[in-house]
Amino acid sequence: MDFQIRKSRVLRVLREGRVANCFKMNFSDPRAVELVSKFGFDCVWTCMEHVGNNWSTIEAQVWAAKGYDVDVLCRVSRGGYSDYVKPLEMDASGIMVPHVMSPEDAARVVSMTKFPPIGRRAVDGGNADGGYCTVPFLDYLKGANRERFVILQIEDPETEDKLEEIAAVPGYDILFFGPGDFSVAIGEPGNSGHPRVASMRKRVAEAAVKYGKFAGTVAQPANRQELIDMGYTFLSMGADVVGLSMYCSQMAEACGIMSANSPVTIYGAKE
Repeated sequence: MDFQIRKSRVLRVLREGRVANCFKMNFSDPRAVELVSKFGFDCVWTCMEHVGNNWSTIEAQVWAAKGYDVDVLCRVSRGGYSDYVKPLEMDASGIMVPHVMSPEDAARVVSMTKFPPIGRRAVDGGNADGGYCTVPFLDYLKGANRERFVILQIEDPETEDKLEEIAAVPGYDILFFGPGDFSVAIGEPGNSGHPRVASMRKRVAEAAVKYGKFAGTVAQPANRQELIDMGYTFLSMGADVVGLSMYCSQMAEACGIMSANSPVTIYGAKE
């Protein structure tokens, strides 16, 4: 039989010139991932930076999404190469590395996550991404470089003067702007309309396109088309915690548990 590495849905969509839609998950239950995967999103974003997920959780989430041909993106903890490659070996289609601060930092990420000749990723092949040694070895190496994506997250003001150099680093796939941490770091927490936030959002898209990368960021229906017009083609649309919080708030108000005069402000409901 001819076994091959699973192809990334996100990369297929992006390479066809379309917009890839992602949904962020804070809940760990793979059944929640399965539910989200039913609705046509290209990618489910899980997290090990801020969420207490373990490796078994990530593995189960990948299984749940793959049944619907949906990619899993894992935002990793900052650490050594094992922290970066394990989600890929579990057959996550991509990883996001937070708080990339310099071109040297970006180059180290590429080195740890891409196989030669692009990087120096450590190789096994006996895990889910290599079909447990059923994908021919050379096909595995080439397929992993072609069908697994690496996202560099730009979310710090220290990158303002280094953005061009970071964007120009070869080997990664998506440059992602995180407005939340950026706004906090410049002393304007949550102010996504602040001129420095708006300027950096535009610059990230321009730099990604200039150097042949894809641009990603968080979005809402209200600003989705504006971001697409700006050059963004990987958009994180919504989050499980926001959806459940809004539903619970509406139910509580409808049942008289919570007064309509005391609405709950749900962080992340608007961007």
